Amino acid sequence: MSTPPPSPWGGGQPADLGPRFVARLVDFVLLGVVQGILFAGGTFLSSAVGFWPFGGNGAFRAMTGVLGSLVPALIALGYFTLMESARGQTVGKMLVRIQTRGPAGATPTFEQALKRNLWTALGVIGVLPFVGGVLVALAQLAAVISIAVTISNSPARRGWHDDFAGTSVTRLP
Repeated sequence: MSTPPPSPWGGGQPADLGPRFVARLVDFVLLGVVQGILFAGGTFLSSAVGFWPFGGNGAFRAMTGVLGSLVPALIALGYFTLMESARGQTVGKMLVRIQTRGPAGATPTFEQALKRNLWTALGVIGVLPFVGGVLVALAQLAAVISIAVTISNSPARRGWHDDFAGTSVTRLP
């Protein structure tokens, strides 16, 4: 495999798919732990106080389903957006020594980071009764596959989400 040319987005070599995948995996595991703690605490609290504030067991389950879709999606979107707009890196990217950059090598703006990571909020589709979970899984799988394919097929190693946001991911020295 030939070495890709330096990134026009501020120098450095574009990051390959492997390190980018590992970084996302680390970040999603971290998010899973945080969300597991939050939802475990919420389940304990609802058991301790009963279902009265939610109008009964059925309403509580419906509200839990909506929150169970919205909260994780918003936490993921917020995490990736804030970390990348503040320092160009998430915890996973720090571990594998890669960085998201905006034009001319600058740290991405909040808007660029938001656009780049908007796909992580596909979990909001889970609020749809009955089919939401399946649609979320299919939409997220399609997003990940299309990002991987566009990164692999791009000489600059930019996925469609990078093109959409005007960003790139480079290796750090």
